[in-house]
Amino acid sequence: MSKYAPRVEKMDISGIREVFEGASEDDINLGIGQPDFPTPEHIRDAALSAVEDGVVDSYTGNKGIIGLREGISEKYERDSGLSIDPDNIIATSGASEALHIAIEAHVRNGGEVIIPDPGFVAYEQLAVLAGGTPKPVELRDDLTLDPATVEDAITEDTDLFIVNSPANPTGAVQTESDMREFARIADEYDVVCLLDEVYEHIVFEGEHRSPMEFATTDNVVQVNACSKSYSMTGWRLGWVTASGDRIERMLRVHQYVQACASAPAQYAAEAALKGPQDPVEEMVSAFETRRDVLLDGLDDIGLETPRPEGAFYAMPSVPEGWTSEVLDNGVIVVPGGVFGERGAGYARISYATNVETLKEALEVMKSVTRSF
Repeated sequence: MSKYAPRVEKMDISGIREVFEGASEDDINLGIGQPDFPTPEHIRDAALSAVEDGVVDSYTGNKGIIGLREGISEKYERDSGLSIDPDNIIATSGASEALHIAIEAHVRNGGEVIIPDPGFVAYEQLAVLAGGTPKPVELRDDLTLDPATVEDAITEDTDLFIVNSPANPTGAVQTESDMREFARIADEYDVVCLLDEVYEHIVFEGEHRSPMEFATTDNVVQVNACSKSYSMTGWRLGWVTASGDRIERMLRVHQYVQACASAPAQYAAEAALKGPQDPVEEMVSAFETRRDVLLDGLDDIGLETPRPEGAFYAMPSVPEGWTSEVLDNGVIVVPGGVFGERGAGYARISYATNVETLKEALEVMKSVTRSF
């Protein structure tokens, strides 16, 4: 008799964490996906006020406080022209839980989950945890996900496909025409399109669009969070939006694994969404400057890098052994193979750090590259 559930035995510890655990405190960290800005003051003040007013001492409703869900609804109307009923929103413990409950609610045992390769490490593992079968698909040369590739991969066993834009680990931003095609595919094949739009506001070229804008059915589910746009990774506040029927199924999972998102974080997120958006614009401007510094440096080194149009990652093509050598020289980058088999030969570099640190790291990369 097995001591452990077979589905858990199929799961792996994140390769990103393994890189971090092997690093020194003195290393330059270009591996972590976390803004280096403090959470804006008005957001922290809202959480403190909620604590002082004694409104966070109890569970909230399973879906979250109405003020936050109204703020999320207003955000979609403001940013995307989408009309989202606050009742069709669940506040979650970060986007991680939102992805988890969305996949759990929609994937059958053995059901196929089409994921980008390279793609965010959680997609494959959450599909396995749900009893599904991950089905990685190759990206275009510019590291965007091709709707035609997704369509070709669909079978009668496919339950769900994941679109991530702007993308982790690539920084790629899908075009409006791509999003229209993803909506068509979800409608035509009656499969769920799960949109991970956590980096929605961090776009330098093009614009963020959602398949939900173009779908004629309720087959699009959206996941988002305050983590990246508002520098709130530690607050663990995300959400999922979908039709009422789909939200009701996801709520069944959410109420048992989480009950409700953290109450102080909910009040903070409400302030983030309803308050001034200037801090977001300032962070995005800083990230764009940092991106350009990094791309210029990688070009000078001679490392070919698809131009990231969003998020705060770049994925240069690197020689075999390059990533290990860079790590040995005190700069943390993540091997591309962590993000899928087709990520091999790349490295993910996060530029969510200051320009001076980036330039220092680039000097190390230049020295290492010259040795190859």
